[in-house]
Amino acid sequence: MRCDNLFLWYLGEDAPCYVGALSLVAAGKGVSLHYGPEWLSEGFPLSEDLPLEDVVFLPAGRLESKHPRAAGAVDDARPDRWGEKVIRFIDKPDRLSLMEYLYYAGDDRFGALGVSTSATEYIPKGRGPLPRLEDAQTLSEVVAKVQEGESLTDIESQIIAGGGTPLGGAKPKALIVIDGEQWVIKFFNGEPVDSPLVEHASMTLAAKAGINVAQTNVISVDGLNAIVIRRFDRKGDKRVHCISAGTAIRVSTASGQDPEMGYPELARILRRAGVSENDVNASDARELFKRMVFNILIDNTDDHEKNHSLLVVNPGGFAQFRLAPAYDVLPSNSGQGFQEFICGDDLNVSTLANAMTQTQAFGLTQAQAAVLVVEVIGVVNTWREHFASLGVAQADLESLAERIDGEELKSQRDSFDSANYQQARTRPSRRSPFQQKR
Repeated sequence: MRCDNLFLWYLGEDAPCYVGALSLVAAGKGVSLHYGPEWLSEGFPLSEDLPLEDVVFLPAGRLESKHPRAAGAVDDARPDRWGEKVIRFIDKPDRLSLMEYLYYAGDDRFGALGVSTSATEYIPKGRGPLPRLEDAQTLSEVVAKVQEGESLTDIESQIIAGGGTPLGGAKPKALIVIDGEQWVIKFFNGEPVDSPLVEHASMTLAAKAGINVAQTNVISVDGLNAIVIRRFDRKGDKRVHCISAGTAIRVSTASGQDPEMGYPELARILRRAGVSENDVNASDARELFKRMVFNILIDNTDDHEKNHSLLVVNPGGFAQFRLAPAYDVLPSNSGQGFQEFICGDDLNVSTLANAMTQTQAFGLTQAQAAVLVVEVIGVVNTWREHFASLGVAQADLESLAERIDGEELKSQRDSFDSANYQQARTRPSRRSPFQQKR
């Protein structure tokens, strides 16, 4: 099936609301949005670059052939890389444009947007009911078959169909229902360490550092661990309008400029357009600073733009942002020395000194930021005991320690002195301990 005409719907209300028409543009390199008349009169801007105007909105920034995008918040309705793989394997569309990926992602995609083949009725790509917890073993087997490119039965295809799983990435995952609520399940995929258990340990360690994390649990599937992550873009039966950090940063970047995909720019957005009541915007920016420091210190270098999200509060009124719970937080175990997200003046370099160069973007003085760094260091120093208490095997602890307690990261924890940051003009050396490896 070729999806030449598709229509966007908003599913955050009691009944689906038609938003507008989607079209392929730029020789198939992007997808545009044109609001419908009713949405123009009664709806709201889906993102800051999609005001309620009767025009055709194109994707922000340059359209590169390797990275086709949809306009504004519509881009977050697309499947992640694993979802795209499932679509190619199960649905086998006649054409693999972004329009096909948007359609075949189905009804359970990230956030509150939906895609239909009709402008008068919400008709998403159909699928059966989501698997339940008791189906986890069967789901694991189906995921393994997709990984290996093995043929599936019709029932197995229905189980895994729909590429709209949230929490973007390339690792195998699926949606599952637990006690009436949707969770994401991620299975062990032959990694060098028990990644599902390590992710659960990392997320709960982050919570000890005062970081708001998505709820996680570990279950056993055929003798192996799997992690389940509760969806933060759902509240019971209600869907929560969300946008990724990449979308938020891209749409707030002036035309003709390259977006600065990083923590400081996301913090500026939170301080400018976050929930201002009770200084929530300021507290979210402070927490984002702690997330940056935590990711650096546990060697979580996979902190790309899709691994941070914003909740849109009161979308139909005076829309504001909240920092969504943290997810996909675990050591990359790479020791590469640079993050995916920009941290400071030295761009992606994985050092506390770099993290301390743009504290003003987070609304923090150098002294205030240093206090937060010390707090996070204190928690990360307990990582080994915490991981062991949750059952992480000794061999995995030793493997992770090569990075987390390796010279490049542990020396930063041991040598950080908050007294060096009591005066803004005092700046310790920012030389990276990773440079000697290059």
